[in-house]
Amino acid sequence: MTNLNQILQEEQTVVFQLMGQVYGVDINSVFEIIRMESITKIPHSPHFVEGVINLRGHIIPVIDLAKRFGLGQNEQSQDSRIIILEVSGQTIGVIVDSVQEVLRIPINNVEPPPPVIDGIESAYIRGIAILEEKLIILLDQNKILMEEEKNLLLQANMDESQV
Repeated sequence: MTNLNQILQEEQTVVFQLMGQVYGVDINSVFEIIRMESITKIPHSPHFVEGVINLRGHIIPVIDLAKRFGLGQNEQSQDSRIIILEVSGQTIGVIVDSVQEVLRIPINNVEPPPPVIDGIESAYIRGIAILEEKLIILLDQNKILMEEEKNLLLQANMDESQV
């Protein structure tokens, strides 16, 4: 019984590196993690949208998470990955520097974001996990994109699939 209670009081998180910081996203929103591949550019898309990929017959929009968060331009390396996520019912890919591991994080090790970073631009931060000497910024994948950005991606995705 203790094991069940312990499992219910923790979450599994995919931990990744982005511009020297450690982030995590709920494993339940992750479909898969793939190596970088050729990305087809989409004209007139938001600056952080790299384009689309064909993943086994499905057109998936791909965003550069560093650009989306305003962290600047990131150089891709052989460790760079695309994490395929479900974001508010839409499948997208996000480019990260590297994927580190999957961790079980006890719920009581998660703190809310500090008030000083509160605001519309930080709405995607769900909390900060404290594990030993490591701080992990936990993302709310459903808030990575604002509603109008989701609609733009959906529209671009529909336009691309009609070509």
